[in-house]
Amino acid sequence: MYYLYVYIHLPQNRFKYHTPHLHYSESSFISFKTMPSSLLIILLFLLSISLSSAKTYNILSYGAKPDGKTDSTKALTAVWTKACASVKPVTILVPKGRFLLRSIVFDGTECKRKSVTVRIQGTLVAPSDYRVIGKERYWILFQHLDRLGVYGGVLDAQGASLWSCKKSGKNCPNGAASIGIESSRNVVISGLTSLNSQMFHVVINGCRNVFIKGVKVWADGNSPNTDGIHVQSSSSVSILNSNISTGDDCVSVGPGTNGLWIENVACGPGHGISIGSLGRESVEAGVQNVTVKTATFTGTQNGLRIKSWARASNGFAKNIRFQHCVMNNVQNPIIIDQNYCPGNQNCPNQVSGIKISDVMFFDIHGTSATEVGVKLDCSSKNPCTGIRIQDVKLT
Repeated sequence: MYYLYVYIHLPQNRFKYHTPHLHYSESSFISFKTMPSSLLIILLFLLSISLSSAKTYNILSYGAKPDGKTDSTKALTAVWTKACASVKPVTILVPKGRFLLRSIVFDGTECKRKSVTVRIQGTLVAPSDYRVIGKERYWILFQHLDRLGVYGGVLDAQGASLWSCKKSGKNCPNGAASIGIESSRNVVISGLTSLNSQMFHVVINGCRNVFIKGVKVWADGNSPNTDGIHVQSSSSVSILNSNISTGDDCVSVGPGTNGLWIENVACGPGHGISIGSLGRESVEAGVQNVTVKTATFTGTQNGLRIKSWARASNGFAKNIRFQHCVMNNVQNPIIIDQNYCPGNQNCPNQVSGIKISDVMFFDIHGTSATEVGVKLDCSSKNPCTGIRIQDVKLT
């Protein structure tokens, strides 16, 4: 018997429902923020479906070798073909060992069931030659799925050689994000470890109802563009109890994000938790209803940041809450930067059109590595409004 615990986030309250009658693949926590009751009922119905009869496909049975040298891409592709054709619940098992994997897409568009559980007990490792996957958007991509679970395991993208190429100024590919979830809903990612990504580690794009818990991210503090978790064009996303050490933003929030809850995240090294950059495009969806709570930043470039390009845009950021956060030797603990213009290209002498409003910094304490602990550099065209700073104590 497994138990499903459901947390419902509502203004000023959190209610916990214990539902022992529901069967689920793993004890889990699902976070809902001001979710319509009809949607909650639908989700509870979906999650109550018993997975006791789930068919398990072990990739060893399809030719995968746990030696870290034999290419297991064909084996995983064959497993996905079988899983996609199944009318019953399916679990894909990656057992202990190291499995070499090139770029792969798990597309649920033509599947008979769009739900799948992926249980990783071992390590998926990318080719050591960064050029093999370096021109792909993703190393591993899941898309067009409903009720996707990814549990445990390690993803090692071996991105260090690409980082070195970029630092040398040579002509290098952009690199692949390690794992992407696109155009999907009702997603759980739990206990996953991502190492040495070429680019972003985890990307959530165009999704609804996503729960990320107990994720560990590691990349060198000088690795370029290795954001830990990136969320954009998605709604009702929760990131809990995770540790992120990387060379760029620990969590980055892109346009079109509505309803993001980040809690109990340890960040460092890295560039902090950033909303933005926004305003890259002149027509852009806004960011709203974001809460960052009980996060700890250690030795990071930034702590809590909102940044936008210094050029025209119709985008916005509103109803943002940063609360109960600890800064340990952080260069910019609190910063709003609306004059972001990297390389002074396509934005010199312009001002940001992004409207920032209703932002609260509450109970932020610790140490700043610079003399400026709080910097609010807002747009002269659309000044920030409704900025509230309370119980901020930075040494």
